[in-house]
Amino acid sequence: MLTVNARKKLAAFQWRGELELNFGVTALFGPSGAGKTSLVNMIAGLMAPDEGEITIGETCVFSSARGVNLPPERRSVGVVFQDGRLFPHLSARGNLTYGRRRGALAPPGLNEVVERLELGPLLERRPRTLSGGEQQRVAIGRALLTGPEALLLDEPLAGLDRARRDEVLKMLAGLGRDGRQALLYVTHRMEEVLRLADCLALIERGAIKAVGTPQELLGKPELQSLTGRRSAGALLLCRMERANDGDGLSRLSCGAGHSLLLPRLDAANGDNVVLQVGADDVTLALEPPQRSSALNVMRGVVERVLEEDETFSNVVVDVGQQALWARVTRRSMRELKLAPGRPVYATIKAASLFS
Repeated sequence: MLTVNARKKLAAFQWRGELELNFGVTALFGPSGAGKTSLVNMIAGLMAPDEGEITIGETCVFSSARGVNLPPERRSVGVVFQDGRLFPHLSARGNLTYGRRRGALAPPGLNEVVERLELGPLLERRPRTLSGGEQQRVAIGRALLTGPEALLLDEPLAGLDRARRDEVLKMLAGLGRDGRQALLYVTHRMEEVLRLADCLALIERGAIKAVGTPQELLGKPELQSLTGRRSAGALLLCRMERANDGDGLSRLSCGAGHSLLLPRLDAANGDNVVLQVGADDVTLALEPPQRSSALNVMRGVVERVLEEDETFSNVVVDVGQQALWARVTRRSMRELKLAPGRPVYATIKAASLFS
């Protein structure tokens, strides 16, 4: 576990926040300049708060009240930055073994890390001969081999192409399931949050504004200013019914008798799947659509309505066990008389769904 309750005067604002990390992956999400890296630096001991307390596991590593400020090498944390920061004069093997056993936990074996991160072919190579994705895998392996109680990843996929990002994300997802460390994953990409995070913390100008599961926070239109309009929508917890339903589609069940079709997923029958449904990809009607190209229609009831601006409103629709939300114009609101308790049919285009 890692807990932070700190204050720090920065150039543009006052960093102030409380955060508690348990096992699994906590994503710290916010725009550039929101104070994400400042938090990482305070936890790692690279920047001292003005006041407050930071605890890693059972060890207080900073306390302004007690005069405690342990140096970075005495904190049981592993840190991976955007650029990997590998030692250029050492091979990948030398980088991996540098600083082993300084953490509080018994570190995994070198062979275990090499196998898990698929580093075998890289061991004798120098960093300059490695791709960006390979360098980040080595940097993550080096951090793990210190035996940290907390692993801090500060936008580790920045600058990587999609193929390399997918490569590292897949590996990090496996680490998150281990339950050995608390992982803090810093990002401004919501797609990374959806792939990795058990918990999501939203930060704005140095303040932690909301903490919860991605499903909880993305399902709240009032947090749209923090999550971003492009990320606005809902997460649906589904189960794969037929990975190949024909015509290049997969069929999923989403509870309450609903099923959805979407472009074929790389998942097996029975697997759990989380789908993101964008608010702009949901249309509402008072009757089931007839002779429509849309494959996915869910019957529900308007739960609440939140005004967004002079043109749009956000309508939250209870579809049984879960909720969708749709961005509709004020004119449509009036013409359909949308209000809490109104039965509606929510239509979602298959091409807009992704996991």
